[in-house]
Amino acid sequence: MTSTWAAPGRVNLIGEHVDYNDGLVLPFALPFATTARVSTRSDDAVRVVSEDVGEVKFATTISPGEVEDWGAYVAGVVWSLQQRGVTLPGLDIALSSNVPLGAGLSSSASLTCSVASAINDECSLGLDPREIAAASRVAENDFVGVPTGTMDQLASMLCESEHLLLLDCRSMETRSIPFAPAAAGLTLLLIDSQARHSLVGSEYSDRRRDCEAAADDLGLDALRDATLEQVAALQDDRLRRRASHVVSEIDRVQQVASILDSGSPADIGAFLTSSHESMRDDFEISCEELDVLVDAALEGGALGARMTGGGFGGCAVVLCRAEDVESAYDAHKWKPPTIWTPEPAQGAHRLS
Repeated sequence: MTSTWAAPGRVNLIGEHVDYNDGLVLPFALPFATTARVSTRSDDAVRVVSEDVGEVKFATTISPGEVEDWGAYVAGVVWSLQQRGVTLPGLDIALSSNVPLGAGLSSSASLTCSVASAINDECSLGLDPREIAAASRVAENDFVGVPTGTMDQLASMLCESEHLLLLDCRSMETRSIPFAPAAAGLTLLLIDSQARHSLVGSEYSDRRRDCEAAADDLGLDALRDATLEQVAALQDDRLRRRASHVVSEIDRVQQVASILDSGSPADIGAFLTSSHESMRDDFEISCEELDVLVDAALEGGALGARMTGGGFGGCAVVLCRAEDVESAYDAHKWKPPTIWTPEPAQGAHRLS
């Protein structure tokens, strides 16, 4: 028997760096996915073959630190599932993916969720989608060492086509919100800036520590509980700006969700733009390529534009004409951006 599952990458329409602050996020699944084909073996080896990057092999008794690079994500899933008290047999795992790497589209969550879903199916573990998301997050956090929040894996597992997923990262409650830009006469562009980043670097961890320090200074469990008035009283300028982004971003998510509930998707543009400005100025996670991309989109008549993802590169979401962005990149003599027009896709699902 062989189980084959696909799990998508995601883009966050709005709500950046608030998931680990117990905030609210609005992602949707992309029509880009990682496919994992899993079958059992008679020994205790796990053999992983990726059509893109090669092969890795390890034992089911794997421990953190024993596998590096891309293979660590797969090894992390095997380790994480066994931390839940199950015993896994040896496995053959074949991978393929069309999720762009380093573009802030959660290629890692797509990988871990597809592998975990296929193992769960093949080995009859009986885990539900939320449990699979949790196991995938543990693989990234505790095995690979990437301090992601809760959004990426839950989005990959729970999103529905033509919908956003409103996720409360404190209560873990979710609600699907209809979002089909083309049906409303709109074009939502996803533009890859071609600037690459890695969340294993210190920048992501630094921002997370700043947020925790700001919450501690305010005597709060998380910045979700802070008001802008409280934030303004913080003495440390850097912490004040970090906290200001988080608190204002959570409010923007609520505003966008309300607008979409009312059936007026064209009215969300200003919130996308103010989100980018906050990430650029207060959270300091943008980069020149993304700023030029957003500015060009707005100058070309976009309703709104913002970077999306962890920052320091990756993608932007834009409601605009693509040719204006391409002209601006050409003026800077940068590699032309890659532009997609994705509609919200289905979360993790079985292929065979």
